[in-house]
Formats: sequence, C-alpha cells, structure tokens
Amino acid sequence: MTSLDDLPLRDDLRGKSPYGAPQKVVPVALNVNENTHPIPEDVAHDIVARVAAAIIGLNRYPDREFTQLRTALAGYLGHGLVPEQLWAANGSNEVLQHILQAFGGPGRRALGFAPTYSMYGLLSGGTGTEWVTAERDADFELAPGTAVAAVERHDPDVVLLCAPNNPTGTPLSLDTIAAVADAARGVVVVDEAYFEFADPGTPSALTLLEGRPRLLVSRTMSKAFAFAGARVGYLAADPAVIDALRLVRLPYHLSALTQAAALGALAHADEMLAMVDEIRSQRERIVRELAALGYRPYRSGANFVLFGGVDDPHAVFEALLERGILIREIGLPGCLRVTAGTEAETTAFLEAMAAFAPARTAAGA
Repeated sequence: MTSLDDLPLRDDLRGKSPYGAPQKVVPVALNVNENTHPIPEDVAHDIVARVAAAIIGLNRYPDREFTQLRTALAGYLGHGLVPEQLWAANGSNEVLQHILQAFGGPGRRALGFAPTYSMYGLLSGGTGTEWVTAERDADFELAPGTAVAAVERHDPDVVLLCAPNNPTGTPLSLDTIAAVADAARGVVVVDEAYFEFADPGTPSALTLLEGRPRLLVSRTMSKAFAFAGARVGYLAADPAVIDALRLVRLPYHLSALTQAAALGALAHADEMLAMVDEIRSQRERIVRELAALGYRPYRSGANFVLFGGVDDPHAVFEALLERGILIREIGLPGCLRVTAGTEAETTAFLEAMAAFAPARTAAGA
C-alpha cells in the first residue's frame, strides 16, 4: 500500500500531522469548545425554510459577493461597519487561510504567541509562510511591551493575536492590540472567535479599526451561535483588505445553502445568543469548583477553562473518557482544558474531577 513517503509531497509538509481533535461519541463531549446547547426549535424551523427556498435555485451559482450576508454581518457587529468592510468564508479557518494566502506566502513570516491556536502554524505551513512564535508572560498573559518586543525582533508580515486566546482562554487587552497594530509593518489579525463569551462590557478590537487599515478582526458563528456544523466565519477590516482577499478565494466559495443558513441564524441573533449568559455562568462555576478542589484554573474570557495542577493529565483524560466525559489534552505540562457545557454536563465533569482529587479535597477541608 502506498504511504506518504512514496508520494512527491512538498518537503516542508513531510513529518507534519494534520489538525485533529478526537471525535468520539460520548454522553458528555467537552473537548472542542462547541456550544453544547441546541439551536432553538423556532430558529431551526426558519433556517430550514430558508435553506429549502435556496435549494430551488441550486442550478445556478450562488451570489459570489454574498451581499445579503455581508449586510447582515455588518448590522450584527455594529461599530459603524458597512458591508464593504465584511468578508466571510467556510469557518474562520478559511478566513485565516485567505489572509495568509494574500499577505503571507513564501519568503514571508507570520508571528504568534505560544501557546496559541494550533491551526495558525498549520495554515502558515500550508501557504508556505514561515511560522514563528514568541513567549507569553506569566500565566499566559501578554503585555503590550512583551508583544511589541516580539514584533520588533521578528519583523513579521502577519501577526496573529488570539483574543481571548485558545487554548488558554486568556483575555487580551486593547492596549496590547493597539500597541502591536501600531508597531507592526505587516497586517495584524485579531481572532475574536470567542469574543461573545467575554465578560459584559469588554471592548472589542473592532473599536480600533478606524485609522488602522492593516488591522483585521475575525469572528466565527461556530461558538456563541451554536453553528459549528454550518462552517461560517467572517472578518471586518478596511475595504482594501477585502479586495485583497478576493484575489485568493475560490470562485463562489460560499454556497447558497451556507448563505441562507447564516442569514437565518443572524435574523434571530438575540435568541441564538441568549444561551451565552448560561455558558458564562457554567465557566465561572468550573473555575470556582476546580479551585476548591485544589486545581489551578487560569483566567478565561472564552467558553472553556484551562486548568493546571493535574499530576498525570493523560491518566485523568482516560479516566474521564471511561466515564463518558471527553475533554482536551493540549500538551501543556500538568494541564487539561474543558468546555463549559450545559449545567448537567458541567455537573458530570465536576463530580468526576472531585472523585479524582480526594487528597486535594481533604487538604482543603
């Protein structure tokens, strides 16, 4: 049987592994930061009706400029944005791929701050962009001075800032984002995939766009909108950036069905996002109860919690899996990550973690 070694694969791809979080059918799946709440029934019916209407016209190509969707996204984001400043693709990963295709590539460099979203490096490699990382401050924080020093040291063509950061959940201040945007020669991408889960009143990097034509802010409908299976990501930036992304996108890259489904979800944005407060409360519950058990949860502005103090992460991961609870091993020593699910899912996880920490519970009594 043929293997990769037998094929004329690009040399820079040899030895690499594809992205792949475990996909297992378990009662409690809390490993990939999905919104575990189902889409409200009335919203689902509206989306189905819109998709059904779109099916009638599937003999024609979809609107290449997805005009209605860009208008709806601009309305959802606010901040004075207009449709000409919006872009969308099949998940925020494709948005990021478009950015690296347009502004990265052979002979160019992308910078991130480790640990961060693993797809940044994979997308960089896939586009022939050199991927470099710089260290964060203590507890995975990122101060303006630390970030600017890395920009000055590496002189990147693309800077990728995850806000809040994945896999650590660490919020990122506007001071750091503004400092990087003002110091960088290339484009600066702020990945706000989890922004809707931030504490109320947290300002978005969207407030920094005016006067910064090389600042880009990406979002996704996968998380807060419970739309992971639909694959819809989007971007706000200067209209010139949107023109650049048109040069690298595939023709008609957003299907008519995707556009119809996304429009249906956005039409019910308030109802779709009503579950965010509940998810946020479960995140805070996880933080409190893990800390009481003697673990070390890190600061999170996302729908997940990274926690340290785990003596044997793989053993705990496997023990949880045996109980039908799937969380995430992320390769950080002594750490695991868990998504904030429904109240029942969170209870199952916390009860299991309590069973694994009798010494900690006794010590804290």
